[in-house]
Amino acid sequence: MALTAPTWRRPVLVLLLVATLLSFATLTPLVPVAHAAGPLISQGKPVTASSVENAGTPAASAVDGDTGTRWSSASADPQWIQVDLGGTYAIDQVVLRWEAAYARSYQVQVASSPTGPWTDVHATTTGDGGVDTLAVTGSGRYVRVLGTQRATGYGYSLWELQVFGTGTTTPTCSTGTNAALGKAASASSTENAGTPASAAVDASTTTRWASAFSDPQWIQVDLGSTQSICRVVLSWEAAYGRAYQIQTSGSASGPWTTIYSTTTGDGGIDTLAVEGSGRYVRMNGTARGTGFGYSLFDFQVLTTTTGGTTCAAQPTVPDFGPNVRIFEDSTPDATIQASLNQVFEAQKDTQAHQFHDRRDALLFKPGSYDIYANIGFNTSIQGLAQNPDGVTINGAVTVDAFNASDAGNATQNFWRSAENMTINTNGGRNRWGVSQAAPFRRMNVLGGLDLFPASYGWSSGGYISDTRVTGSVESASQQQWFTMNSNLGSWSGSNWNMVFSGVNGAPATNFSTSPSGVHHTNVGSTPASRDVPYIYVAGNEYRLFLPSLRTNATGASWAVGSPTPGSSVSFSQVFVARPSDSAATINARIAGGCHVVFTPGIYDLDAPIVVNRADTVLLGMGYATLVPQGGVTAIAVGDVDGVRVKGMFIDAGTTNSTALMTVGTTAGIGTNRAANPVTVQDVFFRIGGRVAGKATNSLVVNSSNTIVDHTWMWRGDHGNAGTIGWTINTADTGLVVNGNNVLATGLFVEHYQKYEVIWNGQGGRVIFFQNEKPYDPPNQAAWMNGSRQGYASIKVADSVTSFRAQGLGSYVFFQNNPSVNLFHTFEAPVNPNVRFENMAVVSLGGVGSMSHVINGTGPGVNSTTMNAYMPSYP
Repeated sequence: MALTAPTWRRPVLVLLLVATLLSFATLTPLVPVAHAAGPLISQGKPVTASSVENAGTPAASAVDGDTGTRWSSASADPQWIQVDLGGTYAIDQVVLRWEAAYARSYQVQVASSPTGPWTDVHATTTGDGGVDTLAVTGSGRYVRVLGTQRATGYGYSLWELQVFGTGTTTPTCSTGTNAALGKAASASSTENAGTPASAAVDASTTTRWASAFSDPQWIQVDLGSTQSICRVVLSWEAAYGRAYQIQTSGSASGPWTTIYSTTTGDGGIDTLAVEGSGRYVRMNGTARGTGFGYSLFDFQVLTTTTGGTTCAAQPTVPDFGPNVRIFEDSTPDATIQASLNQVFEAQKDTQAHQFHDRRDALLFKPGSYDIYANIGFNTSIQGLAQNPDGVTINGAVTVDAFNASDAGNATQNFWRSAENMTINTNGGRNRWGVSQAAPFRRMNVLGGLDLFPASYGWSSGGYISDTRVTGSVESASQQQWFTMNSNLGSWSGSNWNMVFSGVNGAPATNFSTSPSGVHHTNVGSTPASRDVPYIYVAGNEYRLFLPSLRTNATGASWAVGSPTPGSSVSFSQVFVARPSDSAATINARIAGGCHVVFTPGIYDLDAPIVVNRADTVLLGMGYATLVPQGGVTAIAVGDVDGVRVKGMFIDAGTTNSTALMTVGTTAGIGTNRAANPVTVQDVFFRIGGRVAGKATNSLVVNSSNTIVDHTWMWRGDHGNAGTIGWTINTADTGLVVNGNNVLATGLFVEHYQKYEVIWNGQGGRVIFFQNEKPYDPPNQAAWMNGSRQGYASIKVADSVTSFRAQGLGSYVFFQNNPSVNLFHTFEAPVNPNVRFENMAVVSLGGVGSMSHVINGTGPGVNSTTMNAYMPSYP
C-alpha cells in the first residue's frame, strides 16, 4: 500500500477515527457484556504473516501495543497473520484495529500447531473496518486472522491484533531463552577450520558455520537435557538452505522427528514457530540455495518456560564472603585504618600484584570516618548510604605512584574504583592519580581533586561521572580524561584530549591544532544515560538501587539531601554469587527472577552467564572476574530490555572465545529499546597479562539503543611471563556494534590486532575515545589490511549513513619495530552525517608513525612530529 501521499493519508486517518467512534457509539448499547474478557495475552508475542508490504510494516507491529505502527500485507488474496501465545489459552475475545486497508471477508482461527489444522472461532463476509471487538469461544496456542477478500485495492493492514484469554501455568515461549547458546554443536562437515559448527551457537554476527558444497548437510546442537522447543531462529549467511528440516531427538544419532520443513527457503533470518521436545536439535539441509554449502551465522533454539518469574527469597543481610570488608561508624577509626592498610599492602605493588588473583571490596556503612585509604589494584571502595553525603571520609581516598618501580608515573594504575561517598579534604585536595579502568563515580569531594601523581609523572586516565567537586579539578600530567554528568568548581589542565559531557563547571570547547594549545571538547548534555546500580543499607537490610534513565542530562543525578531518582529492590530478590558458584547455578537464579551480585574473586566459567529476563541486574563487587574456559562467551544478554551489567571484569581464557560478551542477537537488531535500554557500565576486558588469553572479539552489541558507559578493552602489552606476544594473546577487535542508535561514552580500546572498533549500526554515537595501537607488530608485513598499512582504530561500515564521534585520541608506539607505520586511524564513509570531531593523534616518544588521521586525510605523526590534531571531518 502506498502511504507516502499526505493528502490521502490524513483524511483517511480522520475518517477512520470518526468511524471508530461511531462504531462504539452504535454498537456499545446493542452488545451485552456476558462476562469480562480475560487479560491481554498477545502483546509482544512472536508473530508471523503470509507477507508484508515492506520492511516498515512488519507483522510484529500488530502486537507491539503501539497504535501508531502497523502490519500490512501484499495487495492480493488470501493473506494471514498469526500470533504464537506460547501456550494453550482459553480465548474469549479478539480485537482487530484495522487501518484503512481492511478485510471484507475474514476468519479468526485457532490451532495448537503453527501449521494447523485451524478451527474458526469467528467468520464474516461483511467486515467494515474500524475496530472489530469480537466475543469468541475457543482454545489454542496459535491465533490467526485469515483474510479472504479485501475491501480496498490495497492489502490487509492492522494497527493492532489483540487476543484476550485465560491460562494458568501454561508455558510461554521466551523470546530470549536461547537454549543453544554456547552449547556443544557438531556438523556433517565444515568448509574449513575457520567455519566450525560452534560458530553458529556463539551469538556472534561475525562468525559462522559453513558446510562442504554438497547435499545433504546438517548441523546439530546438544541442549544438555530434554527441553520443550517452541521456536528456532536461523540466521543465514549468503549460502542458505532452499529445502531443509528442523528435527529433534533424544540421542545424538537419532531417530529424528521433524518439527518443521520447507522447500522454499529464501535465506535471511528464518524465525520458525515449532512445537516439539528433545535434547538434540538439528537443521538438516537437503537442497542448497546456491552453489556453495550451507552457512549459518546463528542457530538459536528457544524453549518454553513455566512460571518461575519471582526470585526465591534471599537473605536481606547477605554473607558477602571473605573478600568484602564492611566497616561501621561505631568501630574505632584506628581499627578500620589498620584493616585498610592491610588490604593496600596486599594490592599495592605494580610488579607483584597487578596480575594476581586477589580481589577486595571495602564497604562503609552510613557514618563519618577519620581515615586515609590508599587504593591498590583490584580494589573498590564504596559507601553504603543511598546518597554520597551519607558516608563521609574525613581524610583522603588516594591513588598515587606508590612504588619505586613506578618511577613517578601512574600509567599502570589500573583496576581500582571509588564510589558513593563524600571525601572531606578539610580544605585541602584529594589525589586520584589513575589510568584506565579506575572509575570515580557518585563521589562528593569537599575541596579540590588532583588527577595526577604527586611526582607529576605521566598518567593515562581516566573517568569521572555523577560527581560533585566543590573546588578545582587539576589534570596536570594526565594525557586524556573523560568527565560526565558532574558538577565541578572549575577545571584546569589540557594535554591531548580532555572531554566533558553534561558537566557544569567544565571549560568550553577549545580544540587547537597546535601541540602546545588547549584540547578541550565540551558536549553540553549527555544524550542518554542511566547511572549505575549500587548497593546501600536501609534500616536493617541491604538494598539495590536502580537509577532512572536520563535524557540530555547535565550535572549529577543527586544533590545533598536529595537522592537520585529511581527504584529500590530488596536483597530478598538478589542472589549473592561466590567464585565457587558454577555458571549453571548462577543461570538458574537469573532464570528464576533474581538479580545477581558477584562478590570479589575469580569465576572460572564452563558456560556463559545467560540473561534472558528483562531488567535483570548483574553487579560486580571488587573487580569480580569472569574467566571463560573452553572458548565459551562469559556473558550473553538476550533480546530483552533494561538489563544492567556493571562492574564486571572479563579476563579471556587460554582457549579462544569468539566473543567475551554479547548483548542481544542478530534477530533482535531491529527492535527499538530507547525507552529501556541495556546498559554496560564499568565492564572491563583483558586479553593476556594474567594468563595467555585469546578472544576474537571482546564485546558484540546487537541490541539497539544500548548504552556502553565506561569500558576498557585491553589486549595486554605487558604481564606475567608467557602471557604476552603477537601470536600469544591474540585478539582481533575490541568492540563490534551491530545495533542501531548505540551510544558509547568513555570508550577505551587498546592494542587489538585488527580494527579495534567496528561500527555497523546506524545512528551510533561516541563521546570520548582513547586508543593505543598494538605495540608488538613484528614487522609491516605482519600488520597489513590488504594493501593498506595497519588497521584503523575505528572502522565505520560503508553502509552506515549516520554516526557521530566527539573527542578522540589514538596513539602509536611500535616498540617491537619502530619502522611499522599506520596509514590512518579512523576510517568511515564520506557522508555529511558521518562526523568525527576533535581528533588527536600521537606517536609516543616518536616510536612508530601514522600517515594520516582519517580516510587518508589529516596530518601524520612520526619521530619528529609527535602530536597532531584535526578539529573535524568531513
